[in-house]
Amino acid sequence: MMRASRVAVWMAMIVLATAVALPGAAMETAVYLYSDQVLLHFDPSDIYSVTIVWFNVYETLLRYYPEEDRFESILATGYEASEDGLVWTFQLREGVKFHTGNPLTADAVKGSIERTMERGRGISYIWDPVESIDVLDTYTVQFTLSQPVALDLVVSSLAGAYIFDPEVADHEWFAAGNAAGTGPYEFARHSGLEEAVITRFDDYWGGWEPNQFDAIIFQYIPEDSTRRMLLETGDGDYTNRLAMEMLDAVEASPLLDVVRGTTWENSQFYLNTLKAPLDNALLRKALAYTVPYEEIIEGAFFGFARQSTGYVPYSLWGWSEQNRSYTYNPEVAKVLLAEAGYPDGGLTLRLHYQQGDEFERRTAEIWQSTLAEVFNINLEVRGMPWDARLGIAQDPNPESRQDIFLMYSWPTSPSPVPLLQDAIGTRVPPMLNLSYYSNPVVDALLAEAGATAGIDRNSAAAMVREAINTALEDAPVIPIVDLQRAAVKRASLGGTQAAFVNPAYPRVVDWYNTYRK
Repeated sequence: MMRASRVAVWMAMIVLATAVALPGAAMETAVYLYSDQVLLHFDPSDIYSVTIVWFNVYETLLRYYPEEDRFESILATGYEASEDGLVWTFQLREGVKFHTGNPLTADAVKGSIERTMERGRGISYIWDPVESIDVLDTYTVQFTLSQPVALDLVVSSLAGAYIFDPEVADHEWFAAGNAAGTGPYEFARHSGLEEAVITRFDDYWGGWEPNQFDAIIFQYIPEDSTRRMLLETGDGDYTNRLAMEMLDAVEASPLLDVVRGTTWENSQFYLNTLKAPLDNALLRKALAYTVPYEEIIEGAFFGFARQSTGYVPYSLWGWSEQNRSYTYNPEVAKVLLAEAGYPDGGLTLRLHYQQGDEFERRTAEIWQSTLAEVFNINLEVRGMPWDARLGIAQDPNPESRQDIFLMYSWPTSPSPVPLLQDAIGTRVPPMLNLSYYSNPVVDALLAEAGATAGIDRNSAAAMVREAINTALEDAPVIPIVDLQRAAVKRASLGGTQAAFVNPAYPRVVDWYNTYRK
């Protein structure tokens, strides 16, 4: 009954969006069926992870394609850096309009980035090395840094680097559902955090071709079977994932395609280091040896994953076979459990995972079964919506938080440093460091790696490895697997591979570079 009701609401949403978005016009509409909430923040300075809508509304100076190690000019047409990596100068594209009608200028770039820095939210910390932003002329902006960083990677970040019209930048205005980007699509409407519609911006600097989409509908549909049904009936065009056991049937269907590719996403257990019993490092290390990694790869991800090596996902710089990884080893686990004061197990832990995510549910339940059968540990698992479990995880009282938070992690810029600062760096409030781990040695190594990456990436990668291995000795976060992309789309949905899968922009579809065949 609940599923039927959701589908009915969904179909009504399609009709409503088609009627409202472009009145009186024949629309070409695409539908993204997402496995989670499609929105989290509305203020472009605050956005940090849920970007499937905003990637198409806001733009950055550059865009990065890691598999080719290539930058694409977006709002900047060219740039240069000084030899010491401290001064970066960007030439801006002329003739670009914000959705407000105002022109893109160097003043606007300076104003939007400085606002993000001043708000200090989301991943604004990517701008920490910036000492000043200077307008050299209408279309030239210069950044002076306190330390050499790879600013071309920073300005192409998944979030935090969005350029918006600073003349209308007001938090309450954004929170009311307004947007002021330069992207190919304008934000048209939303229904809470579960539905959103964007429509074509006619004055987009890139121009338009007849077969491009006029509107994109984003819809939260947690059930894999429902997303598959909507794809097969043509009421959906793309989904970020389906249950792996469905993929053989999907590949056999002439109506659907599986989109495969490398991702920078990994799955991790975050252990509450501020709350007993997981404030005990020996217990945390013991638990790292109780995870049946290979069983999770096959049973939860059907082989579409590989065991993580440290906290940096495979293929992102900083990943290395020299990064430590734990193995499933019951003998070692039992020795450490005894040393931690639990020779016979006998403890209960509470784990929260993402409601509707079958991969996380299976991961949690496989570990739950192993802990109970082999180690006499009771793991209570509970699926919850993201905003609800994040609220618990960020409760000011550590005792009110969960014991273990199962979460995907991915970099918000093409660098492991901000990723690791989020995951294992000292964060107050905790943001996404949901183990609440704090180690000044790790913090110093990551800061030095960030300061070195702009001029000597190999040295920075060595510092990243040292930071990871230092943290793993304390086991605040147990890395599980690096994911491999297996999205599904309608066969009639055309576009380049990079439009559907780019490790630097996880789960995003570059809808401007897609079309209806």
